[in-house]
Amino acid sequence: MATVNEIATFTYLGLSNSISPKRHRLVIPQTWLKLRNTRVFSGFGCTSHENPNFVTTPRRNNKILDFRLFNSVELDMFVTSDDEEDEMSEGFFEAIEELERMTREPSDVLEEMNERLSDRELQLVLVYFAQQGRDSWCALEVFEWLRKENRVDKETMELMVSIMCGWVQKLIGAKSETGDVVDLLVDMDCVGLNPSFSMVEKVISLYWDAGERDGAVSFVKEVLRRQIAYSDGNADGHKAGPTGYLAWKMMEEGNYKDAVKLVIDIRDFGLKPELYSYLIAMTAVVKELNEFGKALRKLKGFARTGLIAELDLENLRLIEEYQADLLAEGVQLSNWLIREGGPSLFGVVHERLLAMYVCAGRGIEAERHLWQMKLAGKEVSGDLHDIVLAICASQNELGPISRLLARMEASTSLQKKKTLSWLLRGYIKGGHLENAAETVIMMLDLGLYPDFLDRAAVLQRLRRRVQQSGSLETYLNLCKHLSDASLIGPCLVYLYIKKYRLWIIRTL
Repeated sequence: MATVNEIATFTYLGLSNSISPKRHRLVIPQTWLKLRNTRVFSGFGCTSHENPNFVTTPRRNNKILDFRLFNSVELDMFVTSDDEEDEMSEGFFEAIEELERMTREPSDVLEEMNERLSDRELQLVLVYFAQQGRDSWCALEVFEWLRKENRVDKETMELMVSIMCGWVQKLIGAKSETGDVVDLLVDMDCVGLNPSFSMVEKVISLYWDAGERDGAVSFVKEVLRRQIAYSDGNADGHKAGPTGYLAWKMMEEGNYKDAVKLVIDIRDFGLKPELYSYLIAMTAVVKELNEFGKALRKLKGFARTGLIAELDLENLRLIEEYQADLLAEGVQLSNWLIREGGPSLFGVVHERLLAMYVCAGRGIEAERHLWQMKLAGKEVSGDLHDIVLAICASQNELGPISRLLARMEASTSLQKKKTLSWLLRGYIKGGHLENAAETVIMMLDLGLYPDFLDRAAVLQRLRRRVQQSGSLETYLNLCKHLSDASLIGPCLVYLYIKKYRLWIIRTL
């Protein structure tokens, strides 16, 4: 071989954390620079704006499409080698020249020169034909041959994945049709390129990072329409897929309503999203209801402090309508999931429905799905029981309250106090003060002392009502029980009878 004269660099395209290319230095001999056909090697080291005079033509293999649209790969990381004496063999240059002539199938050329080419040289063949102005189809043919010969190691797989992602980025950057991107994935599958991550999800991320939201949606629809295979498995044990992944990307940015709309629109479009996407969309409904509730509470707080006007009937109607529409969408998603997923998903479906109705403050519906969860074998925490109990108490739903309190009989004293405290707070929030006072007295009879803030809230609300209506019985009865339990000190009750100009003072 000739002496070293110049170094050419080739690079992998940076992907995600899962792709960590190694660095290799490739030493180019003088024969590369002087003796070889300049037409053949003019593509090495070319930048993205250079376009060597090389015409790609369609190949004979019907399985591989013409890749003239995506015949470049961006280069941004050096590929070097630890061995500075690693020079290219004569066989490498002969293989490049023979493949460029396109007179024989690449597999025939490589088969003939198999023994003369090292693994590194075969990787360089891939990089060469992936560059601007070269025949990208040939890179796929070379990789397919390598796979059949069992010469694809982890590094070569990473290299080919990098090249494919570069082609995808070029297509997205050029705003090509989503069908072209899907065609590329089909051909990737044809040559046996099976990366450890989902290539479909990677393409969605590339669209998303490029700000092409509509393109991502169109790509997902095209993948579903053509029934392109995608990777399986996720944390919940359900089949992941493009619809759920894109909906999850939307949720990450707080676009919960868009995530719900995506899944429903795809279903209405006549396509069939994966089951996991319905769960993602139902979670988005829960999050949207939760954020909507927070905003509504802030709005009412501003109204109480006089910063804004009170909500009129039209605004209240719109609020109720928006919440009802969200719940209806969640129920529709649950119906699809139950119909297509079967009994194994009943528990998780009712769990999502329960969360929806809790966020919406619908006590009766929440209690129904709580029992449905238990019937489906899904574990329900005690805290969830107490939250539903509080919602039902705020609406004074006697039937659900009695059913939810039945489990308290077998509870510990600490758990009983916690449950009754939730019941008390629900009554206070709903303005059911007689029931709240009875709950405090019940706790005292059981030897469970309510928290200071809870009992103070009941007394304050009752005292305000006494000033408005003059009804003393509930207030006096509660004060007596609190005094007997040494939770309040002696107090005086003043009553003025205007007709007789008489003050009555009673010590409690």
